[in-house]
Amino acid sequence: MHKSLRIAAVATACAVVGVAVYGAGAATAHQSTANSTHEPYNIGLLVKDIDTYYGTTADANGVYQASPTSPYAKDLASIDKAARKYIDQAARKAHHRGEKPAVVFDIDDTLLLSLDYEKRYNYTYNSTTWADYVNRADRPAVFGSPELVQYAEKKGVEVFYNSGLSEAQRSAAVENLKKIGADVNLDADHVFLKDKANPPAYLSACATPGTWTCTTVQYKSGTRAHIEKDLGYEIIANFGDQYSDLDGGYADRTYKLPNPTYFVS
Repeated sequence: MHKSLRIAAVATACAVVGVAVYGAGAATAHQSTANSTHEPYNIGLLVKDIDTYYGTTADANGVYQASPTSPYAKDLASIDKAARKYIDQAARKAHHRGEKPAVVFDIDDTLLLSLDYEKRYNYTYNSTTWADYVNRADRPAVFGSPELVQYAEKKGVEVFYNSGLSEAQRSAAVENLKKIGADVNLDADHVFLKDKANPPAYLSACATPGTWTCTTVQYKSGTRAHIEKDLGYEIIANFGDQYSDLDGGYADRTYKLPNPTYFVS
């Protein structure tokens, strides 16, 4: 996961509204204040707001956890409720039309919560510490995410994963997803990760063996296009915590999960 800007959300991001559906034209909303000429929001106060939003506490092992009664958890519950209703309706319609419905999930902070890493490293990113953290394969679930994955499968919807994690992190990602109960379609045909050494042909416009120029949007939308055009599925819903997880089309509906700790362009 390349994190191009840490603590990029403004204070209002710590009070995420319940409206989770991400519509066309909203890609740049509330993403950055980098061009602002006024004094930025105080970073110390912002960290406190983030802790309040997550209900952050350290457990007996010193691992930072989000509270199941936090505003964050409540926002996720609202998204989950709306998504379940939509998946049920969209799946029935797709099956009636003879289509193969699918859903696509990002992994980092969509299914697996990285709050402990963010707190432990003071909202900074280092590729070595991040790789070590991912490879431990012990991140907790984003509240409600394993249940939503299981729900989609029960409704006859094919589950795919579209992540910015590298191919080298596949075994750790799969192990971690199994631990949290998102044990659905965790084979290489359903879990798409970045393979910069040997990129797939469908990304040839921005990636060739040994040369990777794909932006996050190009990579993720290109993967969704492959799922629809090459594999023959209709993506009824796409879930992610970053706008770059959702931009680029190839999904009937998109759901933006809250994440006030970093921004990926």
